[in-house]
Amino acid sequence: MPEIRENCGLFGVFGHPDAAQLTYYGLFALQHRGQEAAGIATTDARDMPSYRALGLVDKVFDSHRLEMLRNPLAIGHIRYSTTGSSTAVNTQPLVVDCVRGKLAVAHNGNLTNSLELRRRYERTGSIFQSSMDSEIIMHILAGESDRDDLENYKHCLRKLEGAFSLLFLTTRELIAVRDPQGYRPLSLGRIRSGLFGTWVVASETCAFDLVGADFVRDIEPGEILLIDAQGPHSERFVDESQVHRQHCIFEHIYFARPDSVIFGDNVHEVRRRIGRRMAAADDVEADIVMPVPDSGNSAAMGYSRESGLPFEMGFVRNHYIGRMFIEPEQARRDVGVRIKLNVIREVVRGKRVVVVDDSIVRGTTCRGRVNALKAAGAKEVHMRVSCPPIRHPCHYGIDFPTKTELVAAKHSVEEIRGFIGATTLKYLGRDEMLSCVSRPGQDYCTACFDGSYFVEIPEGQTKTVLER
Repeated sequence: MPEIRENCGLFGVFGHPDAAQLTYYGLFALQHRGQEAAGIATTDARDMPSYRALGLVDKVFDSHRLEMLRNPLAIGHIRYSTTGSSTAVNTQPLVVDCVRGKLAVAHNGNLTNSLELRRRYERTGSIFQSSMDSEIIMHILAGESDRDDLENYKHCLRKLEGAFSLLFLTTRELIAVRDPQGYRPLSLGRIRSGLFGTWVVASETCAFDLVGADFVRDIEPGEILLIDAQGPHSERFVDESQVHRQHCIFEHIYFARPDSVIFGDNVHEVRRRIGRRMAAADDVEADIVMPVPDSGNSAAMGYSRESGLPFEMGFVRNHYIGRMFIEPEQARRDVGVRIKLNVIREVVRGKRVVVVDDSIVRGTTCRGRVNALKAAGAKEVHMRVSCPPIRHPCHYGIDFPTKTELVAAKHSVEEIRGFIGATTLKYLGRDEMLSCVSRPGQDYCTACFDGSYFVEIPEGQTKTVLER
């Protein structure tokens, strides 16, 4: 669904002779989480070379650059801008040299109190180089020099509000952090080779498979995990009573790769269960069921198995343009919408078609798909959506459109059906959606559906709030 845009992806390595090469592979596996920019920082216990630039991972890095970054510790980042525009200065990891030494950070998520924090530090004389909320974290860490290292990190993290999965790199340590709500995923893995093996941290477990790492566990909400020569050491920066899980349900619906395990569940299995739930509650008469690839594939399989309708691939995707968010600007994205999918006329001609999609945002893309199916000869087009109507923007690391652009914020389901031109339109209910994951429903953030933001959102909070 091209109207929803990615957040970011993190990958870190401790204890591998060529951590940069390993991080390159890890970022490559996470490329679906952001296509605007990529970066890697490494260290040999003295220096901290880094390279970051706009573009896809395989375009930003070549063998020469990776060789220059060859060291045993590394962190990497791939970005889609959710705070701050898409410019070279807004790429990560951020690297600074302060009184505590060299330090790098990579961030997935959005700080909801970023404007308040930035104003506070600007009043004390801090100068900011970017319009990213992530830079604020570095100013807080550098400014608190009267504490020992671990207490300094805890003190810094307690000042942050919103969504933040973080990787820090010092000349001696790799540090992984998740906010007390655990909005964004972050997991620990291990490559069991050599005397001590290699520790890796990634936004999704699919990255572990590519580098040959075994999944160990998730970084817990409110946890700070420090990895040094003695291995991982776990601490909490908030009391257990302050941990209130709010895992992003959209990771399962759309963002994460089907082969990843997110918040304890395999993404493919969750999507198949979603498809089954949609079919069980449906009584439409149709001839085939087909997905909008790729995020609709698993749900359409589940729908097919439950309903008994044949599963067909009625759309062919052009994989060479990647996901639709390679370019964030509207005009370029519209071009991508037109070239990304093509209808197989022989599959849909004369058929009553059930189309399974992950979501409807503005509705314009969905209308284009419906029109394309009708032009190819489909007799009926029944849209089935894997989540409830999206009526509210996300402030925790997903670049949704503003509320005024969300079609469900101002139109009924029947009005949306008329706008997209479908024969029928049905969304999966909130409770039915949450029944498809293994954790209790209250452990998931559903603010984009119901407007219930667990962490308070300041008035006027937007993607470009730090650029004003």
